[in-house]
Amino acid sequence: MEGIVNKVAESGIITLDLEKLYPTQEIVELDLKDFLFMEMLLKEKDFREKLETVDWKQYDGKMVAVHCSTDAIIPMWAFMLVSSKLSGYASEVYFGNRDKAIEKAIEKNIASIDQKEYVDKRVVVKGCGEIEIPSAAFLMISNKLIPVVKSLMYGEPCSTVPVYKKKQ
Repeated sequence: MEGIVNKVAESGIITLDLEKLYPTQEIVELDLKDFLFMEMLLKEKDFREKLETVDWKQYDGKMVAVHCSTDAIIPMWAFMLVSSKLSGYASEVYFGNRDKAIEKAIEKNIASIDQKEYVDKRVVVKGCGEIEIPSAAFLMISNKLIPVVKSLMYGEPCSTVPVYKKKQ
């Protein structure tokens, strides 16, 4: 009687879990509308005064998503000023809401992947998990891996959807 053979383990397929590229630090939003006159108009003096009242230590070690939830016109220097206030406290500062910051952080993590580890390999990008991964991350990881992999799949090693196969 033969033993049970784990064909998935023997297949040489590498599983890439995008959840491992998800930011680990707390993510908070900083909405600039709270610093505007009537939540719509930036008055430089008032804006600067309101920034001085903020306890910036509350952002220590956190990822901060800076945005304005109203249709106010925010001059570029205002974002630069906010960034200078967060400097030394926030671990990362991104423009946009929380979802956009997550997407940008994952993009940064994908960019740091060493493609050499995946040259001529069969790779499956894990599909389901505990954390919702932005759709853009799947596009980004495909762009990163397709130039080097033998094949790219989506799902789980036991049940994959073929995405790409290198032509021989």
